Amino acid sequence: MLSPFGRAAADETNLHFPPKKLVRFPEKTDLLLLTDRPPQLETPLHYFRQDLTPNEAFFVRWHESALPTLIDPAAFRLTIGGNVERPLSLSLDELKRDFEPVSVTALAICSGNSRSLFQPPVPGSQWVNGGMGNARWTGVRLTDLFDRAGLKAGSVEITMQGLDRSPMPALADLKKALPIEHATDGTLIVAYAMNGTPMPMLNGFPLRLIVPGYYATYWVKCVTDIQVTTEPFHNIWHDVAYRVPDNPDYNESEDHLAVKTKPIGKLSIHSIFVRPEPLETIPFGQAYPLEGLAYDAGYGITRVEVSADRGQSWQEAALDPEIDRYSWRRWRLNWTPAARGPYQLRVRAVNQAGEHQILSQWNHGGYGRKVIDSTTGLVV
Repeated sequence: MLSPFGRAAADETNLHFPPKKLVRFPEKTDLLLLTDRPPQLETPLHYFRQDLTPNEAFFVRWHESALPTLIDPAAFRLTIGGNVERPLSLSLDELKRDFEPVSVTALAICSGNSRSLFQPPVPGSQWVNGGMGNARWTGVRLTDLFDRAGLKAGSVEITMQGLDRSPMPALADLKKALPIEHATDGTLIVAYAMNGTPMPMLNGFPLRLIVPGYYATYWVKCVTDIQVTTEPFHNIWHDVAYRVPDNPDYNESEDHLAVKTKPIGKLSIHSIFVRPEPLETIPFGQAYPLEGLAYDAGYGITRVEVSADRGQSWQEAALDPEIDRYSWRRWRLNWTPAARGPYQLRVRAVNQAGEHQILSQWNHGGYGRKVIDSTTGLVV
C-alpha cells in the first residue's frame, strides 16, 4: 500500500536540551520549570499515559507577569459588549444557573510545544512535548451568551481579554481575536470546570475560553471581557506575535524568512511517544509495549505508523477508541527488539483530511511542529 507520508526518512531528533528543574506551584504537583515570571511549567511525559491529564499536572503558560493572585468569585463578572443589542454582565452563579451546561474533552496545546526540537534552534520557551494537556471542560456555549446579548448586523470579530496585565505600559495587555464566523460556530465554550472540578488558578480560574482544535494562545485564561467588533482587531498579539509562514507546513528558512504570514490557528497534525521515554533502557528479546498520542485539529486520526529502522519500514499501530473529536487519540504497538544496542524509534500519523507529518520543518517562532517524532535509548 502506498503510504501518504512520502519517502521514509527523517532527521534524528536532537534531544540534547538542558535539563529542567522540577518545581511545585500552588495547586500543582512537581512540574518542569521553564520560567517563573510569568509561570511556564511543562508536564512530565509520564502523565500522558492517562487519557485525561490531571489538573495538578496540567501545563501552565502565561504571557503577562502581572497575574491575578486573589479573585473573589462572588464579585467576578464576565462582560459581553460591543456590537450587541443587550450588553451583559454575568456573575458565575448566573452562568451556572441560567445557561445549559455543556462539556467537551479537548486538547489544549501551546503553539510553541516541541519548540526545543527545532533545528536550527529558535528563541522562546524551550518546550519539549509537555506543553499540552487533555481535559474535560464544562461551561456554557459562547453562542448561548451571544443569543442572550443579541448580535447586531455588521459584526466582524470578537476580542477576548483576561485578568492578567502587562507590567509595562509600553506592552499591550494580552487580548486575542477570532472571526465572528468561528466565534458563532457552536464549538467555543466559556468553561468554569476542568475534569469535574473548578478551574485551577494557574489554568485560568474562574473562567477560561475553550477553543477546541485551535492552539491555546486563543484559550484566554481568567476571561472577563468579550467584545464584538465591527472592524478587524489589531495589536501586537495579533499583528506581530503568534504569526506563522502562510503555507500549509509553516515552513521558512533562516536565509529566506517568509514575507507573507498569518496568525497561527488550527492544530497541526502530530504524534509523539509516551512510552518509552527518551533514553529509556529496554530489555532485548522481549515484547515492549510502545505507546503514544496522535492529534490534529478535529478531522480525526485514522492511522499511526512506527519505524524501528530509521524510516526504512513502517508498522501500523493499533488505535484506542476516539475519546472526543478534539481530544488526542492513543496508539499502541508491541515491539520486540531484534538486537542489543542503541535504538531509534519514529512515529507518524495521518488523518481523515489526508494531512500527515512531514520530514523537516523550521520557522523562526518554533510554532506548529508537525515533524515525524522520534525517541532514542538502549536495548540491553
